[in-house]
Amino acid sequence: MSRTLNLPQGPAEGAPGDGDGSGAAAGRETERRARAVLTRLTEPGDAVVGRWLAELPAADVVRTIRDGTVPDHPGPDASRLAAYRARLVDVDPAADLERVRTAGGRFIIPGDTEWPSQLDDLGDGRPIGLWVAGTGSLRLLALRSVAVVGARACTAYGAHVAGELSAQLAERGWVVTSGAAYGIDACAHRGALAVGGMTIGVLACGVDVAYPRGNTELIRRIAGQGLLVSELPPGEHPTRFRFVLRNRVIAALTRGTVVVEAALRSGALSTARRARDLNRHTMGVAGPVTSDLSAGVHALIRSGGAGLVTDAAEVVELIGAIGDDLAPQRSGPVVPRDLLEPAVARVLEAVPATAEGAPVERLARQSGLPPDEVLHRLYELGSLGFVERHGAHWRLVRRRGGG
Repeated sequence: MSRTLNLPQGPAEGAPGDGDGSGAAAGRETERRARAVLTRLTEPGDAVVGRWLAELPAADVVRTIRDGTVPDHPGPDASRLAAYRARLVDVDPAADLERVRTAGGRFIIPGDTEWPSQLDDLGDGRPIGLWVAGTGSLRLLALRSVAVVGARACTAYGAHVAGELSAQLAERGWVVTSGAAYGIDACAHRGALAVGGMTIGVLACGVDVAYPRGNTELIRRIAGQGLLVSELPPGEHPTRFRFVLRNRVIAALTRGTVVVEAALRSGALSTARRARDLNRHTMGVAGPVTSDLSAGVHALIRSGGAGLVTDAAEVVELIGAIGDDLAPQRSGPVVPRDLLEPAVARVLEAVPATAEGAPVERLARQSGLPPDEVLHRLYELGSLGFVERHGAHWRLVRRRGGG
Protein backbone atom coordinates (compact mmCIF):
# COMPACT_ATOMS: atom_id res chain seq x y z
CA MET A 1 0.00 0.00 0.00
CA SER A 2 1.24 3.51 -0.78
CA ARG A 3 0.30 6.94 0.39
CA THR A 4 0.59 10.45 -1.01
CA LEU A 5 3.71 12.18 0.25
CA ASN A 6 3.77 15.89 1.06
CA LEU A 7 7.33 16.72 0.11
CA PRO A 8 9.34 19.43 1.89
CA GLN A 9 8.71 22.81 0.37
CA GLY A 10 11.69 24.40 -1.30
CA PRO A 11 12.53 26.63 -4.21
CA ALA A 12 12.12 24.72 -7.44
CA GLU A 13 14.88 25.29 -9.96
CA GLY A 14 13.83 27.36 -12.92
CA ALA A 15 13.15 25.40 -16.07
CA PRO A 16 16.37 25.16 -18.06
CA GLY A 17 16.23 27.34 -21.10
CA ASP A 18 14.49 30.28 -19.36
CA GLY A 19 17.44 32.47 -20.27
CA ASP A 20 17.02 31.79 -24.01
CA GLY A 21 15.09 33.98 -26.39
CA SER A 22 11.35 33.95 -25.95
CA GLY A 23 10.82 31.73 -29.02
CA ALA A 24 13.37 29.14 -27.93
CA ALA A 25 12.07 29.19 -24.37
CA ALA A 26 8.51 28.70 -25.59
CA GLY A 27 9.66 25.81 -27.76
CA ARG A 28 11.37 24.15 -24.80
CA GLU A 29 8.25 24.48 -22.68
CA THR A 30 6.09 23.05 -25.46
CA GLU A 31 8.45 20.07 -25.64
CA ARG A 32 8.42 19.75 -21.85
CA ARG A 33 4.63 19.76 -21.67
CA ALA A 34 4.33 17.20 -24.48
CA ARG A 35 6.84 14.89 -22.81
CA ALA A 36 4.90 15.25 -19.55
CA VAL A 37 1.87 13.99 -21.48
CA LEU A 38 3.84 11.02 -22.81
CA THR A 39 4.86 9.97 -19.29
CA ARG A 40 1.14 9.51 -18.64
CA LEU A 41 0.51 7.57 -21.84
CA THR A 42 3.45 5.16 -21.84
CA GLU A 43 5.26 2.88 -19.44
CA PRO A 44 8.93 3.53 -18.61
CA GLY A 45 11.42 2.29 -21.18
CA ASP A 46 8.95 2.20 -24.09
CA ALA A 47 11.37 1.71 -26.99
CA VAL A 48 8.66 2.28 -29.62
CA VAL A 49 8.00 5.81 -28.37
CA GLY A 50 11.75 6.26 -27.92
CA ARG A 51 12.32 5.56 -31.62
CA TRP A 52 9.44 7.84 -32.47
CA LEU A 53 10.91 10.70 -30.39
CA ALA A 54 14.21 10.29 -32.21
CA GLU A 55 12.37 11.33 -35.38
CA LEU A 56 9.76 13.83 -34.21
CA PRO A 57 9.31 16.49 -31.53
CA ALA A 58 7.26 15.26 -28.60
CA ALA A 59 4.40 17.61 -29.51
CA ASP A 60 4.08 15.93 -32.91
CA VAL A 61 4.10 12.50 -31.25
CA VAL A 62 1.24 13.54 -28.97
CA ARG A 63 -0.66 15.01 -31.90
CA THR A 64 -0.27 11.79 -33.89
CA ILE A 65 -1.58 9.76 -30.96
CA ARG A 66 -4.53 12.08 -30.56
CA ASP A 67 -5.35 11.97 -34.29
CA GLY A 68 -4.86 8.20 -34.50
CA THR A 69 -2.46 8.40 -37.42
CA VAL A 70 0.70 6.33 -37.80
CA PRO A 71 3.68 8.08 -39.44
CA ASP A 72 5.73 6.49 -42.20
CA HIS A 73 8.86 6.11 -40.09
CA PRO A 74 9.05 3.41 -37.37
CA GLY A 75 6.49 4.00 -34.68
CA PRO A 76 3.61 2.30 -32.84
CA ASP A 77 1.23 0.03 -34.70
CA ALA A 78 -2.53 0.56 -34.64
CA SER A 79 -3.19 -1.56 -31.54
CA ARG A 80 -0.48 0.16 -29.50
CA LEU A 81 -1.69 3.52 -30.73
CA ALA A 82 -5.19 2.67 -29.49
CA ALA A 83 -3.77 1.85 -26.06
CA TYR A 84 -2.03 5.21 -25.93
CA ARG A 85 -5.22 7.01 -26.99
CA ALA A 86 -7.16 5.28 -24.22
CA ARG A 87 -4.81 6.81 -21.67
CA LEU A 88 -4.95 10.24 -23.25
CA VAL A 89 -8.39 10.99 -21.82
CA ASP A 90 -8.25 13.54 -19.00
CA VAL A 91 -4.46 13.96 -19.16
CA ASP A 92 -3.59 17.42 -17.88
CA PRO A 93 0.16 18.15 -18.20
CA ALA A 94 -0.18 21.66 -16.79
CA ALA A 95 -1.70 20.24 -13.61
CA ASP A 96 1.06 17.64 -13.33
CA LEU A 97 3.79 20.24 -13.80
CA GLU A 98 2.18 22.54 -11.26
CA ARG A 99 1.71 19.69 -8.81
CA VAL A 100 5.39 18.77 -8.83
CA ARG A 101 6.43 22.43 -8.81
CA THR A 102 4.30 23.10 -5.74
CA ALA A 103 6.05 20.21 -4.03
CA GLY A 104 9.44 21.82 -4.68
CA GLY A 105 10.24 19.67 -7.69
CA ARG A 106 10.46 19.89 -11.48
CA PHE A 107 10.24 17.88 -14.66
CA ILE A 108 13.49 17.68 -16.63
CA ILE A 109 13.90 16.46 -20.20
CA PRO A 110 16.77 15.68 -22.58
CA GLY A 111 18.52 18.89 -23.56
CA ASP A 112 18.05 20.55 -20.17
CA THR A 113 21.21 21.57 -18.35
CA GLU A 114 20.22 19.25 -15.49
CA TRP A 115 19.73 16.20 -17.73
CA PRO A 116 22.33 13.45 -17.01
CA SER A 117 23.75 12.60 -20.43
CA GLN A 118 24.72 9.08 -19.31
CA LEU A 119 21.03 8.16 -19.51
CA ASP A 120 21.40 8.43 -23.28
CA ASP A 121 23.26 5.09 -23.09
CA LEU A 122 19.83 3.47 -22.72
CA GLY A 123 19.18 4.22 -26.38
CA ASP A 124 15.54 3.97 -27.41
CA GLY A 125 14.68 3.02 -23.84
CA ARG A 126 15.95 6.33 -22.48
CA PRO A 127 13.50 8.06 -20.13
CA ILE A 128 11.12 10.44 -21.85
CA GLY A 129 11.76 12.78 -18.94
CA LEU A 130 12.37 12.64 -15.21
CA TRP A 131 10.25 13.99 -12.40
CA VAL A 132 12.65 15.22 -9.72
CA ALA A 133 12.11 16.40 -6.13
CA GLY A 134 14.92 18.02 -4.14
CA THR A 135 17.20 21.00 -4.54
CA GLY A 136 20.41 19.50 -5.97
CA SER A 137 21.34 19.21 -9.64
CA LEU A 138 20.74 15.65 -10.83
CA ARG A 139 23.35 15.95 -13.57
CA LEU A 140 26.08 17.11 -11.19
CA LEU A 141 25.22 14.63 -8.46
CA ALA A 142 25.08 11.74 -10.93
CA LEU A 143 28.60 12.47 -12.16
CA ARG A 144 29.97 11.08 -8.90
CA SER A 145 27.37 8.53 -7.89
CA VAL A 146 27.39 4.81 -7.11
CA ALA A 147 24.43 2.45 -6.76
CA VAL A 148 24.18 0.30 -3.64
CA VAL A 149 21.44 -2.31 -4.02
CA GLY A 150 20.37 -5.67 -2.64
CA ALA A 151 17.71 -7.85 -1.10
CA ARG A 152 14.60 -6.43 0.51
CA ALA A 153 14.51 -9.17 3.16
CA CYS A 154 18.16 -8.65 4.04
CA THR A 155 20.08 -10.18 6.92
CA ALA A 156 21.65 -8.26 9.80
CA TYR A 157 24.99 -8.78 8.07
CA GLY A 158 23.73 -7.25 4.83
CA ALA A 159 22.13 -4.31 6.63
CA HIS A 160 25.36 -3.57 8.48
CA VAL A 161 27.53 -3.79 5.36
CA ALA A 162 25.18 -1.63 3.28
CA GLY A 163 25.02 1.07 5.94
CA GLU A 164 28.76 1.12 6.61
CA LEU A 165 29.68 1.00 2.93
CA SER A 166 27.31 3.84 2.05
CA ALA A 167 28.49 5.99 4.95
CA GLN A 168 32.11 5.49 3.86
CA LEU A 169 31.25 6.36 0.27
CA ALA A 170 29.40 9.51 1.37
CA GLU A 171 32.35 10.56 3.52
CA ARG A 172 34.56 10.27 0.44
CA GLY A 173 32.26 12.63 -1.46
CA TRP A 174 30.30 10.04 -3.44
CA VAL A 175 26.53 10.15 -3.91
CA VAL A 176 24.77 6.92 -2.92
CA THR A 177 21.94 5.93 -5.26
CA SER A 178 19.34 3.25 -4.55
CA GLY A 179 15.65 2.45 -4.88
CA ALA A 180 14.24 3.51 -1.47
CA ALA A 181 12.86 -0.01 -0.91
CA TYR A 182 12.99 -2.03 2.28
CA GLY A 183 16.18 -3.87 3.15
CA ILE A 184 19.52 -3.04 1.55
CA ASP A 185 18.15 0.02 -0.30
CA ALA A 186 16.91 1.64 2.89
CA CYS A 187 20.14 0.84 4.75
CA ALA A 188 22.18 2.38 1.93
CA HIS A 189 20.17 5.62 2.03
CA ARG A 190 20.31 5.79 5.82
CA GLY A 191 24.06 5.19 5.84
CA ALA A 192 24.64 8.17 3.56
CA LEU A 193 22.17 10.39 5.41
CA ALA A 194 23.69 9.52 8.79
CA VAL A 195 27.01 11.16 7.88
CA GLY A 196 25.42 14.17 6.18
CA GLY A 197 26.01 12.75 2.70
CA MET A 198 24.00 13.05 -0.49
CA THR A 199 21.74 10.28 -1.70
CA ILE A 200 19.40 9.75 -4.67
CA GLY A 201 16.26 7.63 -4.48
CA VAL A 202 15.04 6.32 -7.85
CA LEU A 203 11.37 5.43 -7.43
CA ALA A 204 8.94 3.15 -9.25
CA CYS A 205 6.09 5.57 -8.43
CA GLY A 206 5.49 9.30 -8.48
CA VAL A 207 7.90 11.42 -6.44
CA ASP A 208 4.97 12.56 -4.31
CA VAL A 209 4.00 8.99 -3.39
CA ALA A 210 5.62 7.27 -0.41
CA TYR A 211 6.23 3.64 -1.24
CA PRO A 212 6.77 1.45 0.66
CA ARG A 213 4.67 3.12 3.31
CA GLY A 214 7.03 2.03 6.08
CA ASN A 215 9.77 4.15 4.48
CA THR A 216 7.69 7.34 4.40
CA GLU A 217 9.96 9.24 6.76
CA LEU A 218 13.09 7.98 4.99
CA ILE A 219 11.74 9.09 1.60
CA ARG A 220 10.93 12.48 3.09
CA ARG A 221 14.51 12.78 4.35
CA ILE A 222 15.91 11.83 0.94
CA ALA A 223 13.81 14.57 -0.67
CA GLY A 224 15.08 17.07 1.89
CA GLN A 225 18.77 16.13 1.87
CA GLY A 226 19.15 14.57 -1.58
CA LEU A 227 16.95 13.87 -4.59
CA LEU A 228 13.95 11.74 -5.50
CA VAL A 229 13.76 10.75 -9.16
CA SER A 230 11.06 8.97 -11.16
CA GLU A 231 9.98 8.44 -14.76
CA LEU A 232 6.37 8.30 -13.57
CA PRO A 233 4.25 11.43 -13.15
CA PRO A 234 2.88 12.61 -9.79
CA GLY A 235 0.39 10.33 -8.11
CA GLU A 236 1.39 7.18 -10.02
CA HIS A 237 1.72 3.99 -7.99
CA PRO A 238 4.24 1.16 -8.42
CA THR A 239 3.74 -2.18 -10.11
CA ARG A 240 6.04 -5.20 -10.26
CA PHE A 241 6.90 -4.36 -13.87
CA ARG A 242 7.79 -0.77 -12.97
CA PHE A 243 10.26 -1.92 -10.32
CA VAL A 244 12.16 -3.92 -12.93
CA LEU A 245 12.20 -1.00 -15.36
CA ARG A 246 13.31 1.38 -12.60
CA ASN A 247 16.48 -0.68 -12.16
CA ARG A 248 17.78 0.26 -15.60
CA VAL A 249 17.74 3.94 -14.60
CA ILE A 250 19.70 3.20 -11.43
CA ALA A 251 22.28 1.32 -13.49
CA ALA A 252 22.61 4.00 -16.17
CA LEU A 253 22.62 6.96 -13.80
CA THR A 254 25.60 5.79 -11.74
CA ARG A 255 29.30 5.08 -12.29
CA GLY A 256 28.93 1.58 -10.91
CA THR A 257 26.64 -0.79 -9.01
CA VAL A 258 27.44 -2.64 -5.78
CA VAL A 259 25.24 -5.62 -4.90
CA VAL A 260 25.47 -6.22 -1.15
CA GLU A 261 23.08 -9.16 -0.79
CA ALA A 262 20.96 -10.98 -3.34
CA ALA A 263 19.40 -14.41 -3.71
CA LEU A 264 19.72 -16.35 -6.95
CA ARG A 265 16.47 -14.70 -8.12
CA SER A 266 16.66 -11.05 -7.21
CA GLY A 267 15.80 -7.68 -8.69
CA ALA A 268 19.18 -6.42 -7.49
CA LEU A 269 20.86 -8.85 -9.90
CA SER A 270 18.88 -7.33 -12.76
CA THR A 271 20.35 -3.94 -11.84
CA ALA A 272 23.83 -5.47 -11.89
CA ARG A 273 23.22 -7.08 -15.27
CA ARG A 274 21.98 -3.78 -16.73
CA ALA A 275 25.02 -2.01 -15.31
CA ARG A 276 27.30 -4.60 -16.93
CA ASP A 277 25.49 -4.28 -20.27
CA LEU A 278 25.97 -0.49 -20.08
CA ASN A 279 29.71 -0.93 -19.46
CA ARG A 280 29.42 0.32 -15.90
CA HIS A 281 31.45 -1.23 -13.10
CA THR A 282 29.59 -4.07 -11.37
CA MET A 283 30.68 -5.11 -7.89
CA GLY A 284 29.58 -7.61 -5.27
CA VAL A 285 30.15 -8.06 -1.54
CA ALA A 286 30.81 -11.61 -0.42
CA GLY A 287 28.64 -12.98 2.38
CA PRO A 288 28.32 -16.19 4.40
CA VAL A 289 28.35 -19.24 2.13
CA THR A 290 25.51 -20.62 4.26
CA SER A 291 23.20 -17.71 3.39
CA ASP A 292 20.75 -17.98 0.49
CA LEU A 293 20.74 -14.19 0.35
CA SER A 294 24.41 -14.21 -0.63
CA ALA A 295 24.12 -17.00 -3.21
CA GLY A 296 23.17 -14.62 -6.02
CA VAL A 297 26.10 -12.30 -5.32
CA HIS A 298 28.52 -15.23 -5.15
CA ALA A 299 27.24 -16.59 -8.47
CA LEU A 300 27.63 -13.14 -10.03
CA ILE A 301 31.23 -12.88 -8.84
CA ARG A 302 32.10 -16.46 -9.88
CA SER A 303 30.75 -15.89 -13.38
CA GLY A 304 32.98 -12.84 -13.82
CA GLY A 305 29.94 -10.55 -13.88
CA ALA A 306 31.14 -8.57 -10.86
CA GLY A 307 34.33 -7.72 -9.06
CA LEU A 308 34.74 -8.49 -5.37
CA VAL A 309 34.78 -5.48 -3.04
CA THR A 310 34.88 -5.31 0.73
CA ASP A 311 34.82 -1.60 1.54
CA ALA A 312 34.38 1.87 0.07
CA ALA A 313 38.08 2.23 -0.78
CA GLU A 314 37.90 -0.75 -3.11
CA VAL A 315 34.68 0.53 -4.70
CA VAL A 316 36.18 3.96 -5.32
CA GLU A 317 39.34 2.44 -6.79
CA LEU A 318 37.17 0.88 -9.53
CA ILE A 319 34.83 3.78 -10.27
CA GLY A 320 37.06 6.74 -9.41
CA ALA A 321 39.72 8.60 -11.36
CA ILE A 322 42.48 6.38 -12.73
CA GLY A 323 45.58 6.66 -10.57
CA ASP A 324 43.98 9.00 -8.03
CA ASP A 325 41.42 6.93 -6.15
CA LEU A 326 43.53 3.88 -5.39
CA ALA A 327 42.62 1.70 -2.42
CA PRO A 328 45.40 1.27 0.14
CA GLN A 329 47.50 -1.84 -0.32
CA ARG A 330 46.36 -4.39 2.23
CA SER A 331 49.18 -6.05 4.18
CA GLY A 332 50.16 -7.02 7.66
CA PRO A 333 52.39 -4.79 9.79
CA VAL A 334 55.97 -4.36 8.58
CA VAL A 335 58.49 -5.64 11.15
CA PRO A 336 62.28 -5.06 11.10
CA ARG A 337 62.92 -8.64 9.91
CA ASP A 338 61.03 -7.86 6.69
CA LEU A 339 63.71 -5.34 5.71
CA LEU A 340 66.66 -7.75 5.92
CA GLU A 341 68.41 -9.01 2.79
CA PRO A 342 67.67 -12.69 2.02
CA ALA A 343 71.08 -14.04 3.12
CA VAL A 344 70.99 -12.10 6.38
CA ALA A 345 67.45 -13.30 7.05
CA ARG A 346 68.52 -16.92 6.48
CA VAL A 347 71.25 -16.64 9.10
CA LEU A 348 68.86 -15.02 11.56
CA GLU A 349 66.36 -17.83 11.05
CA ALA A 350 69.10 -20.35 11.88
CA VAL A 351 69.87 -18.81 15.28
CA PRO A 352 67.97 -20.90 17.86
CA ALA A 353 65.59 -19.31 20.34
CA THR A 354 67.53 -20.63 23.33
CA ALA A 355 69.63 -18.94 25.97
CA GLU A 356 72.81 -20.82 25.01
CA GLY A 357 72.54 -20.09 21.28
CA ALA A 358 74.73 -21.97 18.76
CA PRO A 359 78.27 -21.85 17.33
CA VAL A 360 79.03 -20.56 13.82
CA GLU A 361 79.56 -24.05 12.42
CA ARG A 362 76.08 -25.19 13.41
CA LEU A 363 74.53 -21.99 12.06
CA ALA A 364 76.34 -22.56 8.77
CA ARG A 365 74.83 -26.03 8.47
CA GLN A 366 71.37 -24.74 9.34
CA SER A 367 71.49 -21.82 6.87
CA GLY A 368 73.33 -23.60 4.08
CA LEU A 369 75.88 -20.79 3.82
CA PRO A 370 79.70 -20.87 4.18
CA PRO A 371 80.99 -20.29 7.76
CA ASP A 372 82.85 -17.11 6.77
CA GLU A 373 79.73 -15.57 5.27
CA VAL A 374 77.68 -16.65 8.28
CA LEU A 375 80.15 -14.90 10.60
CA HIS A 376 79.93 -11.69 8.58
CA ARG A 377 76.14 -11.85 8.63
CA LEU A 378 76.10 -12.46 12.37
CA TYR A 379 78.09 -9.30 12.96
CA GLU A 380 75.68 -7.38 10.74
CA LEU A 381 72.80 -8.78 12.75
CA GLY A 382 74.63 -7.86 15.95
CA SER A 383 74.96 -4.27 14.73
CA LEU A 384 71.25 -4.19 14.04
CA GLY A 385 70.45 -5.49 17.50
CA PHE A 386 69.06 -8.88 16.46
CA VAL A 387 71.76 -11.17 17.92
CA GLU A 388 74.61 -11.06 20.41
CA ARG A 389 77.76 -13.07 20.91
CA HIS A 390 77.98 -15.17 24.05
CA GLY A 391 81.43 -16.79 24.16
CA ALA A 392 81.77 -18.95 21.03
CA HIS A 393 78.01 -19.01 20.56
CA TRP A 394 75.55 -16.57 19.04
CA ARG A 395 72.09 -16.07 20.45
CA LEU A 396 69.03 -13.93 19.89
CA VAL A 397 68.75 -10.64 21.77
CA ARG A 398 65.84 -10.89 24.14
CA ARG A 399 63.38 -8.03 23.66
CA ARG A 400 60.73 -7.01 26.12
CA GLY A 401 57.35 -8.02 24.76
CA GLY A 402 58.79 -10.74 22.49
CA GLY A 403 61.01 -10.76 19.38
